[in-house]
Amino acid sequence: MRLAVVIVNYNVKYFLRQCLQSVFASERRLTDGQRLELEVWVVDNDSVDGSVDMMQAEFPQVHVIANKDNVGFARANNQALRQASGDYLLLLNPDTVVSPDTFVQCVDCMRQQPDVGGLTVKMVDGQGRFLRESKRGFPTPEASFYKISGLVKLFPHHRRIAAYYAGHISDDQPSDIDIMCGAFLMVSRSAYEQVGGLDESYFMYGEDIDYSWRIRLAGFRNYYLPRTRIIHYKGESTRKGSMNYVYQFYNAMVIFVNRYYSGSGARMFNLLLRGAIWARALLAWMRRIGQRVAVPLADFAVAYGGFALIKLGWQQLQHWPADYYAPIYMGLIVPIYILVLMLSSWLHGGYDRPVRIGRIARGMGIGLLLLLAFYSLLDESQRYSRMLLVMGSMWTFVGTLLVRWVLHAAGVKGYALRPQQREATLVVGQPDESQRVASLLRSLGLPEERIIATADPSLHHLQEQIRINRVESVIFCGRDLQLPGIITLMAQLRTTGVEYKIAPLGADYVIGSESILSAEELYLADLDTISTDTARRQKRLFDLGTAAMLLLLSPLLYWFQKNKRQYFAHLWQVLTGHCTWVGYTGHRGIFSPSALYPHATEAQREQLLLRYMRHYRTATDWGILLHHWNCI
Repeated sequence: MRLAVVIVNYNVKYFLRQCLQSVFASERRLTDGQRLELEVWVVDNDSVDGSVDMMQAEFPQVHVIANKDNVGFARANNQALRQASGDYLLLLNPDTVVSPDTFVQCVDCMRQQPDVGGLTVKMVDGQGRFLRESKRGFPTPEASFYKISGLVKLFPHHRRIAAYYAGHISDDQPSDIDIMCGAFLMVSRSAYEQVGGLDESYFMYGEDIDYSWRIRLAGFRNYYLPRTRIIHYKGESTRKGSMNYVYQFYNAMVIFVNRYYSGSGARMFNLLLRGAIWARALLAWMRRIGQRVAVPLADFAVAYGGFALIKLGWQQLQHWPADYYAPIYMGLIVPIYILVLMLSSWLHGGYDRPVRIGRIARGMGIGLLLLLAFYSLLDESQRYSRMLLVMGSMWTFVGTLLVRWVLHAAGVKGYALRPQQREATLVVGQPDESQRVASLLRSLGLPEERIIATADPSLHHLQEQIRINRVESVIFCGRDLQLPGIITLMAQLRTTGVEYKIAPLGADYVIGSESILSAEELYLADLDTISTDTARRQKRLFDLGTAAMLLLLSPLLYWFQKNKRQYFAHLWQVLTGHCTWVGYTGHRGIFSPSALYPHATEAQREQLLLRYMRHYRTATDWGILLHHWNCI
């Protein structure tokens, strides 16, 4: 009995490695004693993160199809499906981890029920939370509207309102379903031969809906099997509510509607979808904007009110008339004061989370010095009270802390005024493996006293460790703990509020919910690195400033460029944020961190990249740019 596993990969090397490790570590003995043979195909859509090299070095048994461009999900799957020879075919996302019994459970189930043409399993995310897309209903106009409008969140188990996610079916109840998720979609050979491959009209989104329904139309059943579970790390490459997501999702739904609806029904459905999708996108966009500006607006309002009260009190103290200060003072001068203070605070990380009072104080202190320096340059007739400026700036700092205190009291994440109480990292595994992971954490800057290793994975023991040691994150050693046990523990420990990660066997990285923490990125928040908001902001400001300067100097510098054709193209790419002057992992650059060392070996270039990311300084970008000023 042969199972062909097809994985489409695009720049997720670390996820793919863990996925393949779980695939090849799976059980192979079926209930009747037959051995399940695996045939694994990976179609790479022109990844630039070394995925193909990794597979060739570590998984030579994998059949690799390396595309020269991104051909999309459906077409890439079909490339492998046409060559696969399995009795059963599985479409599997690279950001998944399968349980040891997943394959045998699924194949046994489909063998016992020959009319089951498609099958999917229970999926949980990296925190052990059930993913509703594990089981779905047919996207009728009504069900789609409830889903897109968000009403399904209010009535998650209603038969009609939650029909899109088959909410009336228990998460642990095996059942026939309409639609399966493309992250784990198994089909029988007979169903595949009758239905064919995925519809390549879909580039992203919708192909699993279309394929599931075609299986149903061919007379087969689609089945939800919750006896086995997998982890699906849901990525953030396309954020829901973004314009790109709206376009891709709407385009996929248009294809589906035009194919399975006709006449006025299709036109009405398309109209409803268009309105609901764009309304949701607009609301999501407004919510994101609101989240970004709400705190600065509150800071500005509190600061402005403080300036007004201080001015009033100062006038009364000096026995000045109410109109002593011209209207322009409160109408223009004070807002400028506040904006300068807030901008300086932002540049120094005052608006980053978690809150650091030192950053706010440093930023506003420098802002006050700049205001005082500018104040001294003004003509005497243009000066207003220096005392009001100093007292108002002090109040702006205090008012900012008051806003943070209110947010902290309201329980808003990231706005605590005191240092986080949870600091420790708990590594769960046998002594040798947990010490290996602990050594990795130490080498990347995590203090020794913040790392706790334990070999006891019992629920009570972990709860006590988390409570007593104020544990912030738990890392499970994948070598020592089976995935079903890890998922169960994550679900049982959810109320503790800790984060969960998995350290694969022998790997120099750990994987967490919706993120990959590699050797270049692991615990970078604890270091002065390019992963911090402050460093990335400084890097972006450097890019903008230097690109603007080079554009102004272009009448002179252009004639000295070795490749004149690319000069303005590179300036435009940097100005628009499509690339940066010095690139790093996941960010395309004009130059690399090893640009100053043209004869460095591949290993040395990797070390230079790691050092650049872990110890980022704007001066490094300056040095590289100045050294290559005529090669832009």
